[in-house]
Amino acid sequence: MKTNIRLLILAFCLTPLFYGCVDKKSKTESETKITENLNINDSIPVYDFEALEPLLYTNSDKIHIVNFWAMWCAPCVKELPIIKKYAASHPDVEVTLVSLDFPRGIETKLKPFLKDNAIDLKVVLLDDPDSNTWIDKINSNWSGSIPFTIIFNNEKRSYHERDFESIEDLETEIQNTFNN
Repeated sequence: MKTNIRLLILAFCLTPLFYGCVDKKSKTESETKITENLNINDSIPVYDFEALEPLLYTNSDKIHIVNFWAMWCAPCVKELPIIKKYAASHPDVEVTLVSLDFPRGIETKLKPFLKDNAIDLKVVLLDDPDSNTWIDKINSNWSGSIPFTIIFNNEKRSYHERDFESIEDLETEIQNTFNN
């Protein structure tokens, strides 16, 4: 009887040690991918317009989407999941999000925002105070309001000074750009 009680006590004491060695929750493949992709924004480059401008053009027929946005812009934030969903289902499309937020908030605001919203797209920050000049260089019809999206490749280009309401809305604009 004493032996059984000792074994029971021993088992009771050792169980937590073995339990701690077990992987309680192994990451799924998609959870791992999200974690890995979030690392894309560990370092967010800050550009002036001269450094950003090459990202607005390409020599290839690959589709590019460049979206100007900011965390303080409600329509911008609302459309980010739409752009993210489109990019996830079209890995051959190059997507760049150009943040117009303040550089001093990259670590304290922008990176936490991207992480909290699982935004795993390429993000750069545009810090150029001469917006009256660079806005006209991008498109003379752009009023400067955001969100503003450029859809392009080496032959065709379209500008959208509005938010996309759905993935179908974005897909329609992309089709219209390249099928007309």
